[in-house]
Amino acid sequence: MSEELQRLRFASITEAVTLAVLVAIAVPLKHLAGWETGVKFVGPLHGLAFLYYVWCVVEAVMAGNWNAREIARLLIVAFIPFGGFTTVGLIRRKAASAK
Repeated sequence: MSEELQRLRFASITEAVTLAVLVAIAVPLKHLAGWETGVKFVGPLHGLAFLYYVWCVVEAVMAGNWNAREIARLLIVAFIPFGGFTTVGLIRRKAASAK
């Protein structure tokens, strides 16, 4: 697997985990228990993970042979909790086809 695809895989998983923690844990705790610390910590962390993911998508697209549908999928799943985990298979198939 190329270095770009390895970074994209890591960034995808990291972005998915931080979004899931933000949406499933931190935001409900803020609204149900009044605990804002979780959102204040996880929110910026997820923001950085998202920006890193987008950067990795751009790097991978520039380095490889991606069609418009695959690029759209990579970008759309970033907005869906746990969606980043679905890209791992796409990245694995892309790496296999590059050999």
